Amino acid sequence: MSRIGKSPVSIPEGVTVSVNDGLVTVKGKLGELTQEFSEIEIKVKENEVVLERSSEKKNFKAKHGLYRSLIQNMVEGVSQGFTKELELVGVGYRASNQGQKLDLAVGFSHNIVMDLAPEVKVEAIAEKGKNPRIKLTSFDKQLVGQVAAKIRSFRTPEPYKGKGIRFVGEQVRRKAGKSA
Repeated sequence: MSRIGKSPVSIPEGVTVSVNDGLVTVKGKLGELTQEFSEIEIKVKENEVVLERSSEKKNFKAKHGLYRSLIQNMVEGVSQGFTKELELVGVGYRASNQGQKLDLAVGFSHNIVMDLAPEVKVEAIAEKGKNPRIKLTSFDKQLVGQVAAKIRSFRTPEPYKGKGIRFVGEQVRRKAGKSA
């Protein structure tokens, strides 16, 4: 049996989980998330969610752990939320935001202006003597990760000088330049 799938998901106070014909809905103080599911039985007992599979076939086993992880992320998201921080490393690299618009100056001839989803809160932090940072916050883990990956893709860190947009704490593998 799936080690991840067999452990129940505990529901904290202020979070409600409802299951009806192929759809799990999780509501909390930060928002509401829904997820479709199939081939797995989901039961809500008192203050925990239990997932059971009806067969030992490969796709049932795969979905058992998957849906448990998705529901865990939904419960954690609507109760606490998720944050991702990005760091801009490079001379003249800047970030600013006006509401839900993120304005990036990362060495191109023009600035990159990105409209963000209303569920994602963005904050551009610029401290003197430190690299500019972008802080993304939301209750949807998948959306935060997707937006952060999109921002990082505008200027991925390069291995020679380490310039680019990277996650805070990310280690960039450095290469030696050409030897003279």
